[in-house]
Amino acid sequence: MEPHNGEADDLPPPPPLDAGIEPLKADETKKMLKPKRALVPRQGFGKKGQPIKLLTNHFKVSLKNTEEFFYHYYVNLKYDDDTPVDSKGAGRIVIEKLQQTYATELANKDFAYDGEKSLFTIGALPQINNEFTIVVEDASTGKTPANGSPGNDSSPGSDRKRVRRPYNTKTYKVGLSFAAKIPMSAIALALKGQESEHTQEAIRVIDIILRQHSAKQGCLLVRQSFFHNNPSNFVDLGGGVMGCRGFHSSFRATQSGLSLNIDVSTTMIVKPGPVADFLMANQKVDNPNMIDWTKAKRSLKNLRIKITPTNAENKIVGLSDRSCRETMFTLKRRDGDSEEISVFDYFVKNRRIELRYSGDFPCINVGKPKRPTYFPIELCTLVSLQRYTKSLSTLQRSSLVEKSRQKPQERMSVLSDVLKRSNYDSEPMLMACGISIAKSFTEVDGRVLQAPKLKAGNGEDIFTRNGRWNFNNKRLIRASSVERWAVVNFSARCNVRDLVRDLIKCGGMKGIKVEDPFDAFEEHPSMRRAPAVKRVEEMFEQVKSKLPGAPKFLLCVLAERKNSDVYGPWKKKCLAEFGIVTQCVAPTRVNDQYLTNVLLKINAKLGGLNSMLQVESSPAMPLISKVPTMILGMDVSHGSPGQSGVPSIAAVVSSREWPLISKYRASVRSQSPKMEIIDSLFKPQGKDDKGLIRECLIDFYTSSGKRKPDQIIIFRDGVSESQFSQVLNIELDKIIEACKFLDETWDPKFTLIVAQKNHHTKFFIPGAPENVPPGTVVDNKVCHPRNYDFYMCSHAGMIGTTRPTHYHILHDEIGFNPDDLQELVHSLSYVYQRSTTAISVVAPICYAHLAAAQVGQFIKFDEMSETSSSHGEHTSAGSAPVQELPSLHEKMLNRHLNGHRCRCKSLGVWNLETPLLDDL
Repeated sequence: MEPHNGEADDLPPPPPLDAGIEPLKADETKKMLKPKRALVPRQGFGKKGQPIKLLTNHFKVSLKNTEEFFYHYYVNLKYDDDTPVDSKGAGRIVIEKLQQTYATELANKDFAYDGEKSLFTIGALPQINNEFTIVVEDASTGKTPANGSPGNDSSPGSDRKRVRRPYNTKTYKVGLSFAAKIPMSAIALALKGQESEHTQEAIRVIDIILRQHSAKQGCLLVRQSFFHNNPSNFVDLGGGVMGCRGFHSSFRATQSGLSLNIDVSTTMIVKPGPVADFLMANQKVDNPNMIDWTKAKRSLKNLRIKITPTNAENKIVGLSDRSCRETMFTLKRRDGDSEEISVFDYFVKNRRIELRYSGDFPCINVGKPKRPTYFPIELCTLVSLQRYTKSLSTLQRSSLVEKSRQKPQERMSVLSDVLKRSNYDSEPMLMACGISIAKSFTEVDGRVLQAPKLKAGNGEDIFTRNGRWNFNNKRLIRASSVERWAVVNFSARCNVRDLVRDLIKCGGMKGIKVEDPFDAFEEHPSMRRAPAVKRVEEMFEQVKSKLPGAPKFLLCVLAERKNSDVYGPWKKKCLAEFGIVTQCVAPTRVNDQYLTNVLLKINAKLGGLNSMLQVESSPAMPLISKVPTMILGMDVSHGSPGQSGVPSIAAVVSSREWPLISKYRASVRSQSPKMEIIDSLFKPQGKDDKGLIRECLIDFYTSSGKRKPDQIIIFRDGVSESQFSQVLNIELDKIIEACKFLDETWDPKFTLIVAQKNHHTKFFIPGAPENVPPGTVVDNKVCHPRNYDFYMCSHAGMIGTTRPTHYHILHDEIGFNPDDLQELVHSLSYVYQRSTTAISVVAPICYAHLAAAQVGQFIKFDEMSETSSSHGEHTSAGSAPVQELPSLHEKMLNRHLNGHRCRCKSLGVWNLETPLLDDL
């Protein structure tokens, strides 16, 4: 745009205003704009608890050079015909070649390149806009391998000429245009525990330097984690999938300065080796003749292979439609003649390569769909370090968790070793910045909070030890009765008669009256291999034909604990179609502890209460017991990796029966795939609101003596720091709107807390083999320099290394002091009714996660996931129509409201449409 020279620009006149409308004045426009909320700053530090000295996997960073600037350049990569480069991985090769070819023109600068559109230098390049032409030798095309390229109409003679010139070349155009200037002094401020507007940008630059350092070593990069091609780091998970252990590294601004956070990380990779072996393992078959080639085509697409005997690397684009013996191409001879020959005959007769089993199977295509280049499958080997992005089975997931566990001392040893081997001190860009990284773990001061006191039935105290307790010789606080019930057995090898007898006996000891069941229904042997939905239908036909009326409760015995395909259809049938409370079990070893755990779940589902905090019965909770307070837990569950178009499930759970904080109910909605921000909190439709929050508010009102909550504490799970502003300014606004929709004069106070488990900070006890004790809290040194946050290890880590939950307080109108807030969070880890241990995150969030995950079972996702590609397929938020969740049966709704609908003057009829959480 040309500079303004004072003359009027030739712009079209503004559109005329409608009659009677006056334009807004500037100051009136400003009033209409809602001010954006900012994160609340730290309100001090906690003091309660027993002090404990800890180490953490943060390594202090020092900086010598603070006067220089990082210069940010936008990278534009094009082929020589000006089409954009879309090949992943090409960028690093091109930029490395650029640096070698034009070192003088680029003032011998070192680069930090993110592999995509951003490049950074220390100091400026000689020119603002730089354009270069680069020629790169390309060994990964489909033109050279195997000295014969079936499908490319080429002759052996011409192929031999290609072999003499082993590389093809590609020409690229590289444009570097100046984008921004970032002062290194921003890092210096971070070292002092302070932040400026450039701090996060500067930290991003040095994070990119670390990624580049790992890329040069041939690592697989996954965000801030890197994985070496070392077989000792691989563990076989079955199904052609391997777990690959690597390391996460990122710079963090903390109270004590800048630190490098290093942790063990794991990703899934495709098992390297012969393609046929992978397909047999992936499809769980013993013979290549049993491979489903339609599934194989999906699972192989975009994977990289090496081809014998040339070892050239190519990407799979598909499979041939016919077998290797039947796939023909035109082979041109030296004398100019040509002949039709099959791919099989070409390699066996012309190339004299023995093929043992490829003849009857499709060929691998590494060319283009319209100009294919085919190779027999047994000449193709999958290369290492290729991410497996499809969802894992339950057994694979449990195997990965089991094989990835590391005790605290083992993890510390591994992290110390990787820091030495990474040799960051030799990285030219870090040296130029004057950055050095300490070799020792950072010391932090922690505190161990006293466990909250619990109450059982008859006013008895429950004594906790190391975050655990039991109900031996104790009764439940509010025991329900199990009546009009039956047992269904889906082919489990279980003595149902003994199970029922023991359940009745154990229930009596806990105060639960368990009547004799109507009957026990066994699945007919002919149905065992039938589809899950059909098995459930047949079982319900049995139940309906033999019972005198609808049961209130069904105990479902499953043959498999973790991967039963009957579970989802069964839950949907019971809750959505018939309105029957159900509990699934898969008993392997039945003892008193097992039966007690089952009864705890059944009691909660039938409206009972197993235990409660002593301060709930007093009541004596600071800021909560005196003022009606509702606690919300919010989470969004997304489809598994590789699933395309699967709706996300948003769940909100809310406390009920104030002043209790131990009872919750759930509301659930589906929303656009991969969308994290909940869009159904407030859904006005005329004079009604169909949103999640309205249901929570009404239930609190009806269950708490017709009191509205004057305080609302929100725990939000699953959001990253980059989404904090959206949660604070979009989700909180919707919750406030839902309140105002019910009563315009109602103005409750809000506290908003985000809980994060997906981080890499760990704590260790110096010189001790065990994990940190339950109740450990840290709010200093490694916490944010300005924002209000703390780490809490509320549970006892029995296996592996304890992962603390990172709590961020974004907003606090209620005005908690740090000790009261930390004790509330700690106490909420002891009210999860399905467990006799303190859990790692507050119960409302755990319930929300459970509700979203279980209701997701209502939708049949398997068929949708099968039609999606398992490698590299991406679905953007909002790109697919949202599949609605089925409604729960009316019986479930009425039961949870005790059959009542309640009115509130000026608010109309309040109807509740979703159940208590435990019924899910």
